[in-house]
Parts: sequence; C-alpha cells; structure tokens
Amino acid sequence: MHLDALKPGQTAIIDRIHAEQALSQRLSALGFRSGKQLEVIRQAAFNGPLHVRIGSTDVIIRLQDAKAIHLHPLPHQKESTTV
Repeated sequence: MHLDALKPGQTAIIDRIHAEQALSQRLSALGFRSGKQLEVIRQAAFNGPLHVRIGSTDVIIRLQDAKAIHLHPLPHQKESTTV
C-alpha cells in the first residue's frame, strides 16, 4: 500500500521509500523513515495534497510524492470523514 491510498484517520508504518535520490533525501529530512508511524489527518479537495502527522510533526505532501512511500497499515483504525 502507498501513502496516497491511506484515508484520513488511518495510520500506518512506513515500510520503505522508493524514489529518486533527491526526493528520498527530502522525505527523510521531513521525517519519513522506515519504521516510523504516520497518520493521515486530511486530504485537500480535488485530489489535493495530504496532511500527514509523523510523531508530533505535521507535513503537507503532494500525492505524487506520497506514491513513493510504501506502508504497512495498522489494524483497528478509526474511520474519519474527508474535509
């Protein structure tokens, strides 16, 4: 599963990042690393960027960049409505 498929309110663990070096380094600098847990807070309208929380850090990420992040979804996730 990729980050762009995660719905608001869902959490997952980052498995790996499959991107070109520049994007991989930028994502790592923002806190996207293997083993880190993240939660999708909301998604902007019209397939806009995702608001993601990693630990105590909130990040806005483009959908095309989110597709490079592979995840393991966590069980017992709460449902949330889109904004």
